This record gives sequence, C-alpha cells and structure tokens, in this order.
Amino acid sequence: MSLTVQQKRAAFKALHNEGCFLLPNPWDIGSALYLQSLGFKALASTSSGFAWSRGHPDGGVALADVLAHLRALVEATDLPVNADFEGGHAADPKGVAHNVRMAVDTGIAGLSIEDSTGNPDAPLRNIEDAVARMRAARAAIDAAGGDTLLVGRAENFIVGRPDLPDTIARLKAYAEAGADCLYAPGIHTREQIAAIVAAVAPKPVNLLVGSASDLTMQDIAALGVRRVSVGGGLARAAWGGMQRAARLLMEEGRFDGFADAAPYPELNAVFNDR
Repeated sequence: MSLTVQQKRAAFKALHNEGCFLLPNPWDIGSALYLQSLGFKALASTSSGFAWSRGHPDGGVALADVLAHLRALVEATDLPVNADFEGGHAADPKGVAHNVRMAVDTGIAGLSIEDSTGNPDAPLRNIEDAVARMRAARAAIDAAGGDTLLVGRAENFIVGRPDLPDTIARLKAYAEAGADCLYAPGIHTREQIAAIVAAVAPKPVNLLVGSASDLTMQDIAALGVRRVSVGGGLARAAWGGMQRAARLLMEEGRFDGFADAAPYPELNAVFNDR
C-alpha cells in the first residue's frame, strides 16, 4: 500500500498524541527499508549517519545533497520520515525559512531545527536568535500547509553546556515560537528527562538514546516521553561491525570478523520486491 505525503504526515502527528514510540534513524535507502520491514511506525534521518556514508563529517554535507537524501528516504518507504535538518543550513532566519520550505517539499513528515553554532568557543546561539529561527521555520511550514511537524532542539548537553535550567528555558521558548515537539539531545538521567517533560507539557518530548543505556522503553514511557530516536546509533553500530572485521583482516589476516554478519538471503529478501 502506497501512502500519500498527507497520509504519512497525519499518521506521524497521530503517533505523538498518546503513548511512546520508537523513531529509529536509517542513513540510506537500504537501512530505511530494513527498518520498515521490522514493523517500525516512523523513521528519522541522521545527519551524522548520512554524512559518514558520503565520506563527510557530521555537518559537512551540502544542502542540495541533504534535500536529495530526504526525498529519497520519503519516496523509498511508506513510513513518515522526520528530518534531522541541523540548524536549517542557513546563516539567518530568512535563510532558514527558505530552506525549511524546500525540505517540506521533499515530503518529510517532521523537521528539527537545532540551536548549536558549530563554533566551539560559542557553541549555542543566543536565545533571541534561536527563537527567531524557530519562528521562521514555523512560518515556512504554515505557508506550505502546516501539516509538517516542527521539532525544537536545545543542544546544551551535546555541545559542552550541560545547564538544565537554560535547556528548559530554551525549550519553552521554542514551544512558544511554534515548535510542536521538544528535544534536548544528551540528557540521560531520569531526573533530567522528567524535568523537561514537565516543563514543556503538554507538548511531546523526543528523547535521544544513541548509546547503551539502562533505561528501557517501558521506563522512558513512564517518564512521559512520547518518542525515542537513536541518532547516529545504528550507523555507528554498523560501522563498529565493519571496523572490527576490517581490522582483523588487516592486522591479523583473520576472517572471523564475519561471524555476526547478516545472512545474505535475509538481506536480499528485504529488497526483493523493489
């Protein structure tokens, strides 16, 4: 069954209304199709996973390539796709609005805008600038029909500024500026998660779990989180397997790094209908 863009977007919004769902992050068409085959209800792109697949560092992919990647993911699967759109790929709010409109035109069901700068000396945008960019993204989405979900990201905890009160202040400001869902990658304790969920309620919160954690989906749902993404976690897991196998080949001339490789028939079967 092939769903329209509007149907995907409606299904995606409905997922945020109750319960807690997983939003795994494929980095290419093949990984997207495999995740769809497992029964996930939605997907999210990963800027890092895609960048590494193209031989670039995270943040080093040109906007045109990002847009082409998003369109390819949307067209490959019947699942809604949430775009990791980094900081909007623009220097100012006007540019953010222009680029967000192009991203919406790819058919994505959701899109996140983050407030990091890429400058280690000043890693976060001031809140006024960040809010202006969020408002610009909201206006662009509304001008395109308003059915694409907007995610506001406060990057404090992953840029070396783990200030919970400031993170909460930013998320509340982004919610007021039009973000439908809030996201603070890098938080990991139950106390941090509960504080953010309470602060932005009733708007849904996305939690990143990109590394091993003692939290289960049941634990996370009990804290009030509505969706869980894994960022570049799956891509890093795939790279980890390749690195181990390649190093054994190079350093020891051994082939047992292939012991946990996916079976050829299983992988091939996923793509047989394409």
